[in-house]
Amino acid sequence: MPALYVADAPPPLTHTNSQGQLLLAALLGIAVIVVLITKLKVHPFLSLTLGSIVLAVVAGAPFARLTDSFATGFGATVTSVGLLIGLGAMLGKLLADSGGANVIADTVLARSTKKTLPWAMALIATVLGLPLFFEIGVVLLIPIVLLVARRGNIPVLRVGIPALAGLSVLHGLIPPHPGPLVAVSALHADLGVTLALGLLVGIPTLITAGPLFARVAERWVGPLEIPATTPPTETTTERPERTPAFRAVLATILLPVVLMLAKALVDVVVNKPTDAVQRAFDFIGSPLIALLLAVLVAMFTLGRGAGFTKEQISATVSTSLAPIAGIVFIVGAGGGFKQTLVDVGVGNAISSWADKLHLSALLLGWLIAVLIRLATGSATVATITAAGIVSPLAAGMSTTHTSLLVLAVGAGSLFFSHVNDAGFWLVKEYFGMSVGQTVKSWSTMETVISVVAIALILPLSLVI
Repeated sequence: MPALYVADAPPPLTHTNSQGQLLLAALLGIAVIVVLITKLKVHPFLSLTLGSIVLAVVAGAPFARLTDSFATGFGATVTSVGLLIGLGAMLGKLLADSGGANVIADTVLARSTKKTLPWAMALIATVLGLPLFFEIGVVLLIPIVLLVARRGNIPVLRVGIPALAGLSVLHGLIPPHPGPLVAVSALHADLGVTLALGLLVGIPTLITAGPLFARVAERWVGPLEIPATTPPTETTTERPERTPAFRAVLATILLPVVLMLAKALVDVVVNKPTDAVQRAFDFIGSPLIALLLAVLVAMFTLGRGAGFTKEQISATVSTSLAPIAGIVFIVGAGGGFKQTLVDVGVGNAISSWADKLHLSALLLGWLIAVLIRLATGSATVATITAAGIVSPLAAGMSTTHTSLLVLAVGAGSLFFSHVNDAGFWLVKEYFGMSVGQTVKSWSTMETVISVVAIALILPLSLVI
């Protein structure tokens, strides 16, 4: 996805030509980020900024130019990806506050039997997870999971794991979530193709890590007492007296996805830049316009559908932006770190090293993301950093293979969430599990997602 804003590019950084020194610079830069985040509990934005400076210094970049590449990458990333994150937050807030999320859940659950409940929860998580950030999706879904388990008298993990798997697969593989969006931008991938391939890989991955693995996790963990209430959170909202119609909610959620997929399809079928139809779909199917249209439609279908006044709709949209400020700055700093990696030549050194070892770019991207995920606990940081490191490898790739590289990096970023990941503690507290039980269920589920996804991506790259 081309950036919407391109800063005046500074002249290339002067740096060492020694591949050994460049690789050392990359390792030290990443090590600084890991230590600051995990040991000293420094905010990821500051950690990524300081890691970029260490990287440039060790690579031999001039002191006066240390911040040029970082600032360029930060600006370009925030301007392109930040806009989409903001629009996604608006859509998600309207969905939550209007009661649209409850409408989707109630409708699907009303048509489910005890046997199909795990599959129903996976479906609900998939639909609601499209416009919602992972943490918000957890807050909205966990009360539903606990209610379903209590009413149906079934083990909580049997319905909880499919819900968590649905949210996690979308978080790691499917735009417009922040990680995949940044990887699409860093690798100059086609967003529509990435979205289509992400769904192709994501569906069987979700089936395996969700309803199927839930049975295994249930036996490993043993019976859990269903918590009577869920921990209070700032994002929990009361259900409004009036709620929008199910069809309107579903159409609104799927609108941006349909528009972006339609653009990708028209590009393949028509493939004439001068054709009026293709130009029209290129416009409405671009991520910015697709999400903007979805937000405008949501103001009516969700906001007015819930009986909100104009002032209430405006307030909902306004309050959606404050919680994402931290995410936008982290993503921007990741873009700055990525640009520094590229400008000092680390990417080319990694590319040369991978060629000598005859290592697949897809496997390399996955492995790098896995290592950073294990070290930092952050899927977003892992995606951003790994995408920056392997970005030179995408230069000669086809459109589909570039999109598969995005998915490989995203899959690696989900590997084995453990005690340094905020999501680990969120799941542990909501389900009332011990650390060991959380590792057997949540951590293992994340690993299953990561491994199954790359196991699908690698053979897929041989046939398309």
